[in-house]
Amino acid sequence: MKVKGRWTYLYRAVDSRGQTIDFLLSAKRDAATAKRFFRKALGQPHTVNPRPITADKNPAYPRAVAEMKEDGELWRRSRLRQVKYLNNIVEQDHRRIKRLVRLGLGFGSVWTARRTLAGYEVMAMVRKGQVRRIGGRDMRAQATFVAGLFDIAP
Repeated sequence: MKVKGRWTYLYRAVDSRGQTIDFLLSAKRDAATAKRFFRKALGQPHTVNPRPITADKNPAYPRAVAEMKEDGELWRRSRLRQVKYLNNIVEQDHRRIKRLVRLGLGFGSVWTARRTLAGYEVMAMVRKGQVRRIGGRDMRAQATFVAGLFDIAP
């Protein structure tokens, strides 16, 4: 996606059930950024060391995974799979974000893009039922939750 006319990259981590783990918006797509994203995703309290890691064909991923295994940050039995059709879960989850971003007029700064994308992600997580005590189809509970976040009446 573009921010101020320059390309930025949206990294996304999704588990095998399609539940969002984490995301990162970055100006670069290199091994250092991939390591930063993996650290961020693996640092979540609900995340464990994955056995397979499925990713797109970005050449930075193998280097980042190898370095993290050497440093002991990643389980040595974790395996990186860069197979096009296995990446479909992430791409399908990413489709909704692309659609929402296209509807807007673009982002004026990286800060604005990160905040807006964070809002999109939170609403998607609520809709998927990832928030405790709020069902994915319970609109009243979702409205009450969002109202509580912004201190407004539902």
